[in-house]
Amino acid sequence: MSIAQTQPSQALPGKKHWLGAAFLFTAAFINMLDTTIVNLALPSIQDDLSASHSALQWVLVIYALTFAAGLLPFGRFGDALGRRHLFLAGLGGFTLASIACGVAPTIEALVISRMAQGLAASMMMPQVLAILHESFPENEKAKAIGLFGMITALGAMAGPLVGGFLISANLFDLGWRMIFLINKPIGVAALAGVAAFLPGARAAKTQTVDWSGAFLFAGASVALLYPMIEGHALGWPSWLAVVFLLSFLLMAKFWHHQQRLAKKGRPQLLPLSLLENARFLSRIGLVTLMFAGIAGPIVVLAMVLQSGLGLSPAQAGIALAAHPLSIMLASILTSRVGGRHVALRASLGMVSLLIGMLGLKLLINDDVPVHVVWLPLVFVGAGMGSAAVAMYQLVLNEVPVADAGAGSGALQAFQQIGIALGIALVSQVFFTVLGDDPTPAKYIEALRAALWLPVAIYAALSVLIGALHHKEKSYARP
Repeated sequence: MSIAQTQPSQALPGKKHWLGAAFLFTAAFINMLDTTIVNLALPSIQDDLSASHSALQWVLVIYALTFAAGLLPFGRFGDALGRRHLFLAGLGGFTLASIACGVAPTIEALVISRMAQGLAASMMMPQVLAILHESFPENEKAKAIGLFGMITALGAMAGPLVGGFLISANLFDLGWRMIFLINKPIGVAALAGVAAFLPGARAAKTQTVDWSGAFLFAGASVALLYPMIEGHALGWPSWLAVVFLLSFLLMAKFWHHQQRLAKKGRPQLLPLSLLENARFLSRIGLVTLMFAGIAGPIVVLAMVLQSGLGLSPAQAGIALAAHPLSIMLASILTSRVGGRHVALRASLGMVSLLIGMLGLKLLINDDVPVHVVWLPLVFVGAGMGSAAVAMYQLVLNEVPVADAGAGSGALQAFQQIGIALGIALVSQVFFTVLGDDPTPAKYIEALRAALWLPVAIYAALSVLIGALHHKEKSYARP
């Protein structure tokens, strides 16, 4: 399909670009807020909508899946249709989908609304940095991008606190529904601000969009995760193995499809130069594993604190806030190091994540004060904040400048795949051990069993990236 491509806009005069950026930041904030806020609401959603364990997993996983699947094609759509137009469409869709989540009468309706929300977010988020790049003068771009990173980190930190407060306060007797409905006034304000202060771009030429590649990538992702989420509930029928194998066939088809497009000289969803770059693919794999290790434990910990240990959503939110706060502080501190000691910082971050996960396994039980989880969560957050920044650098160091946009999109897409994979695997272990008639002690047992997976992941990553650091040191010697 060929569509019009756009010419970059000129930097805006005066301070108008900062006004527009403020509303871009607002949209990025509510996207990140929604990513972390839902964890606190899962017990309330389960009670209110009589949701099964697998349905609860889909509430989280479907968002990450559709977000991941949409990042690659919508990044290219932004270049072709105009980033401002696509951002506004994505933000409008995100706001409407949030309202649909907030009024969902059944768990099935909530899952479908979350799917729409993730797709709208994938339309919106790739445009933010691109709009900042085209709207800001050169001497202000670094400051704007730095603020973007800080605002998204604040959104992650605010999620547990805001979610816990809204659910506990039970405003207008809406309970968990307020975590979605609060997006309506914020989304409308951001829509109005971006429409008023950021101009559009002009069509210039046509460009082909790889629809087939987008559907193959999405299909492979769903086929990979579906057996992991539904396997226990369905009793592990043999046809699930067929679905699992189908994911690899679809990914192979995606690979060959990209090769065919490259031979014809047509744009690919993921450039062949990256698909054939073994160092890029191996480091993307490490990033996927890193995020697979972090997502599931935070989700099940929110369940344990509330359903197992009897904390209110507000109390659980305060306990969990140590994690994103530490991520934000570590990200700010390590970003100042620049490009120095990248593999060492990644390796130390993995060790910190390993210590934090082991600390959670050892310290949490049904008669220990909740603030005991703060210390291991500080290790987890500090490790993720430092390792993530370094891992992004390790990946993007392997990407040619000409493919920077595609490489960044692939990095974010596989990050989301890792999140969905981690939630599916850790939740499967957790709910299997928990059983149908859980006690507080059973919740603790299930959490400890589920934590073996991230412990194994971060132990392996500590060794692998430590070896990478040693190899880089060897090359650096005269």
